[in-house]
Amino acid sequence: MSHTAKKKFHSMGRVTALAAAVGLALTACGNGETADTGDEGGEDNTIDIAINHGWEEGIAVAELWALILEDEGYEVSKNYMDLAPSFSALSTGDMDFNMNIWQPVTHEEYLNEYGEDLEEVGVWNSDANQVIAVNADAPIDSLDELADNADLFDSELVGIEPGAGLTERTEQYVIPDYGLEDWEFTTSSTPAMLQEVDTATSAGENIAFTLWRPHWAFSAYDIKALEDPEEALGQEENMTIYARNGFSDDHPEVYEWLSNFEFETDLLQDLEEDMFVEEVSQDDYPEVVREWMEENQEWVDSLTN
Repeated sequence: MSHTAKKKFHSMGRVTALAAAVGLALTACGNGETADTGDEGGEDNTIDIAINHGWEEGIAVAELWALILEDEGYEVSKNYMDLAPSFSALSTGDMDFNMNIWQPVTHEEYLNEYGEDLEEVGVWNSDANQVIAVNADAPIDSLDELADNADLFDSELVGIEPGAGLTERTEQYVIPDYGLEDWEFTTSSTPAMLQEVDTATSAGENIAFTLWRPHWAFSAYDIKALEDPEEALGQEENMTIYARNGFSDDHPEVYEWLSNFEFETDLLQDLEEDMFVEEVSQDDYPEVVREWMEENQEWVDSLTN
């Protein structure tokens, strides 16, 4: 359904079945108010997207879809917020959808709390997992080798935000499962962690840090993910779109597009590189994403066919 097809009809000049239906609706109002006659029950074309701070892949796909929806005639509001408030906003209907919910492990706690008030729209990438990474030339390949090589890393593991699911899982499972209790696990923010990765790899120094895939850092830096034989960080996860209850009824067109959306890891990381490696400001994301869309126009057009 095109955007034009959703406009309200205000003229009775055309003698068509639809115009007649509008006339009946206006008569039924009886008080001079204009009746809503859109194909979706008269609801407006505004879409409110919840975007989580620090989750680059989620930011990338949300900024991409914001432009796609605007091109299709929708009025898009992008709302950057922390993870917990974003789930709450979806459950109360204040936000329409969030494109980057990880399940079944990372966001399990939030889904258990809010899941009954949400609609699962679809999985757009199943190549996601949380990892502990190191510089590529480090002489280890598995987490079970990390404790025995503590001196190489100064017994320090660099983390991201204290409240992140990755941080919690590292504290509860990775550290005890792999004997890292004597290590210093520092947490602050994702940008601070990435800055330490940049500094260490540029200086040829060893570094161990928490990360996830897909992430542009794997393309930008010479790093590798350590194997996780104990599956302390869980298995591969699904990056999933969740919406407020009733979204599929209110916006069937958008729901269909999103439910069919798939984004391969290599292509996603290519977009992420353009957005994040050069520290583009949030206000400039649309310009960068638009340029990327033009370079991948055929694929972008296929998303709404």
